[in-house]
Amino acid sequence: MKENAASRVVFILLLFLNASLLNGQSPPGKPKLIKCRSPGKETFTCWWEPGEDGGLPTNYTLTYHKEGETLIHECPDYITGGPNSCYFSKKHTSIWKMYVITVNAINQMGINSSDPLYVDVTYIVEPEPPANLTLELKHPEDRKPYLWIKWFPPTLTDVKSGWFMIQYEIRLKPETATDWETHFAAKQTQLKIFSLYPGQKYIVQVRCKPDHGYWSEWSPESSIQIPNDFPVKDTTVWIFVAVLSAVICLIMVWAVAFKGYSMVTCILPPVPGPKIKGFDIHLLEAAP
Repeated sequence: MKENAASRVVFILLLFLNASLLNGQSPPGKPKLIKCRSPGKETFTCWWEPGEDGGLPTNYTLTYHKEGETLIHECPDYITGGPNSCYFSKKHTSIWKMYVITVNAINQMGINSSDPLYVDVTYIVEPEPPANLTLELKHPEDRKPYLWIKWFPPTLTDVKSGWFMIQYEIRLKPETATDWETHFAAKQTQLKIFSLYPGQKYIVQVRCKPDHGYWSEWSPESSIQIPNDFPVKDTTVWIFVAVLSAVICLIMVWAVAFKGYSMVTCILPPVPGPKIKGFDIHLLEAAP
């Protein structure tokens, strides 16, 4: 009797499964963890990409544990980071600890889990772009005028405490140009640009990168109009380089030519004439 009852249950379940499959319903597809990002080593957020929902309402949960621990935790905050994300506040963030993170998709037909993602918060830092980018033309009395570019570190990154170091990169171009001119500013929060085209409107952006981690997005564009009387891009240095290069080339050609002549003379020295007194070499030429 028990075997018959068990067979009936299995049969009913198979019928239900077949009916669901015929209706286009199936277990959820495999979700994928896209990335995790920390703006400053104190908090971080992870995002995932859902798989197919199998034609049924599907719920997603993110679970994690720290390497060396067995206790499994669920995501503490599904709201702050936006859809399909999990936000870890300061309370739930530890550096120099490896997080093993998995996303699970669940519907009435079954469950599917992503591949685990291994995350060390120290190495996923991607700061916000630098803030308050300002542009100003300076006209010193005894020096050439220049464009003064200034900015502040990203607001969510603690650089004052020495928690980590930030490097900066600036790019600029005339509004109508396609190629950017890039300058690396190291740890400075300002830069002077002397070579600019007069009468052009310049677009400027800045981004930053921590000692461990990734470049931020470029900051919003700032622009400035360069007046028509601004000194043209300085070509003196390039003229000097061209003249110096020409002189060096001439010296090298002369040296190679002289050295080549000396080598021919050394390898094939001239044949000395006869040394016998009174001997006429023309007699040899006339001999049959």
